Amino acid sequence: MAKETPTIYNYGSINIDYVYRVPHLVRPGETLASTSVHQVLGGKGANQSLALARAGGKVAHWGRLGESDRWALAPLEDAGVEVADIELVAEASGHALIQVDDAAENAIILYPGANHGFDEARLEALVGSARAGDWVLLQNECNAAERLLRLAAANGLSIAFNPAPLSTDVTELPLELCRILFLNRGEAAALAGQEESADAGTLLETLSTRLPEVEIVLTLGSEGVCHQHRGARVTLAAHAVAAIDTTAAGDTFIGYFMAARQRGDDVEQALRLATTASALCVQKAGAEPSIPTSKDVEEALQTLPALSLET
Repeated sequence: MAKETPTIYNYGSINIDYVYRVPHLVRPGETLASTSVHQVLGGKGANQSLALARAGGKVAHWGRLGESDRWALAPLEDAGVEVADIELVAEASGHALIQVDDAAENAIILYPGANHGFDEARLEALVGSARAGDWVLLQNECNAAERLLRLAAANGLSIAFNPAPLSTDVTELPLELCRILFLNRGEAAALAGQEESADAGTLLETLSTRLPEVEIVLTLGSEGVCHQHRGARVTLAAHAVAAIDTTAAGDTFIGYFMAARQRGDDVEQALRLATTASALCVQKAGAEPSIPTSKDVEEALQTLPALSLET
């Protein structure tokens, strides 16, 4: 009998993003005219669920959304995300004000709203609905991360954690319970107690010493990505593309990486798919609209130059 594919349950934020295009990020005391504005579905959790589903993954979203923003369920459902456990509530949804400048850099003001309304009973019910061997994916935009980590581990779930946006309390979380930890350079430096200028090798060695059983996936933007686990390291270069908006690039990477691992792909293939998907993402504006489909990624793998790999 074929083994059933584990479900990835994404305990994730759902935000309404207001994206403003500006010539440069606004400075203190400055009033700056935006050349465009768009309202779209966002939040690191929703973005990662969309990427997972568009990559062909089996994903169910655990989230909370303001009743007045019910429309935001449609893009998730259309992509193939299971939304039965997204709770519609009377309070305001999380939302973000995002500036994107002409160099594709962004600055974000985030209001957590409904994303910070999970209580103990809800967490126990959600985790209790999963089977041992399933995955739980989480970011740092919902409340009660520590409780969720401990409940998931106690119930035999594999945990993938993207502690973004990084907060001071992340260092106190039981990160050893994770199976995969997704970090960018700044997050890795903070957790490793190093300067952000530290080289990737130093960051990986420090984190691997502290968390020897955890797979570390370190994304380095234009410098590529590194994966390290139990002394084995894989480094993959990045595609050279003209970036327009980097808003959902990291979320797209994580979604594609997790979908690849869910279906049994090896680390190298997962990295290649995720890196290519992220390269496509940054060439479009907005979060949800920029996350590519698996067809887009497969076509790009045939046309983009092959990336260099080190092991």
